[in-house]
Amino acid sequence: MAAAAKKLSQAGTHMGIAFSLMYVMTGSVAFGGLAAVLEPVINVVLLPHHERAWHWARTRLPRAGLTWLAAEKVSQTLMHAAVAFGVIYGATGSLAFGGLAAILEPVINVLLLPLHDRMFDRHVLRIKAA
Repeated sequence: MAAAAKKLSQAGTHMGIAFSLMYVMTGSVAFGGLAAVLEPVINVVLLPHHERAWHWARTRLPRAGLTWLAAEKVSQTLMHAAVAFGVIYGATGSLAFGGLAAILEPVINVLLLPLHDRMFDRHVLRIKAA
């Protein structure tokens, strides 16, 4: 149950980041809401395909240790950046806003989601200890 709650909380955090970034960039609650819904949903749909492709590559191509892991993480970051760009560009028609979102959204997620996870795990430990 804690794992499901953590995933739900991560999704909420991701949506909050998408909303906040778009709202700060455009000043529009409507655009912020659109980004909060579309960007995480598109990533959730694409991520399993991305993981399957990397699983295929790892099982069929010669292994290079940490090189595979690094390449997969770079690829995942680029996918997130492309989704952020596409959603923001599609909503605003602005290459500048799309490019800014493509840089900021993945960076903010990479910085905040590990903090979220640590806080969530501490909270679960407190509940178990009580």
